[in-house]
Amino acid sequence: MTLQQHAYDTTRLSDQPEKKTKSPRDRELFVYQDLETEVDVELETLWTYMNQKVRPSFNPELLVQFGTWQDDIDEAVTAGGLPIKYVVLGSRFPGVFSLGGDLDLFAAHIRNGNREALRRYGHACVEILHRNMLSLGQPIVTIALVEGDALGGGFEALLSFNVVIAERGTKFGLPETLFGLFPGMGAHCFLSRRLGAARAEQMILSGKTYSAEELYDLGIIHGLADPGQGRAEVENYIRQNRRRHAGHCAIYEASRAVHPLDLAELQTVVDLWADAALRLSEGDLKLMRRLVNAQTRLLAA
Repeated sequence: MTLQQHAYDTTRLSDQPEKKTKSPRDRELFVYQDLETEVDVELETLWTYMNQKVRPSFNPELLVQFGTWQDDIDEAVTAGGLPIKYVVLGSRFPGVFSLGGDLDLFAAHIRNGNREALRRYGHACVEILHRNMLSLGQPIVTIALVEGDALGGGFEALLSFNVVIAERGTKFGLPETLFGLFPGMGAHCFLSRRLGAARAEQMILSGKTYSAEELYDLGIIHGLADPGQGRAEVENYIRQNRRRHAGHCAIYEASRAVHPLDLAELQTVVDLWADAALRLSEGDLKLMRRLVNAQTRLLAA
């Protein structure tokens, strides 16, 4: 399949396993192990769903795939081979958008005192979020479709999208303070710009779980859908706003100019996060493990 062969209205592109090659041009676009993609030609929309076979978190393998996914979008839009004006990200995992960072990996690096590994992981995360925040430098609108809970890094990731549409009853939270850490992959930077520094710190320090309805009232979520109707609500949003697509892109660009967020700022916070992580006690790491175990039991149920 080439970029010019795009007569596949709402056809899934990732039914086959990811090809391991050295050059992006030696492989088919939009084919990954843990991401499902489909293009809706009518709506000019790329739908993408995380579909991990393990605990739904941002492990290193998924981060690599996200980087390739962003490269593919950039190449497809630049070449003009695919009609992409909207990019939507959701999750196939029932009841979960994402549980955030790879806590098992964090604990291993902390016990080994490996600050550089923590920094590399964090920098990879914020590079993806920063690029998403910039809409990959393309005239596209990014939309997060939340049909399940988003915790920790999962919540942070949502803050980099132009539009967030969530189903009623979904939950959001930043639980890192429960085990002596703080969310280091963009929450402070994004929330400070949206809510102000004091309100952002209050949200981060509280460790509170928020409902979709509460975040809608705060302006963090832009649209609510009844359970099971998330995709339909996104489709409605796109249909209602397609004629204003260029204007919306310009507005988001202006907002980034008014409240700029440099990658260096995000990376500085990651470095502070890595330093704080290395100061965690064994008791903190046990609390982290309990959180993972509780999530695992919940997912199994």
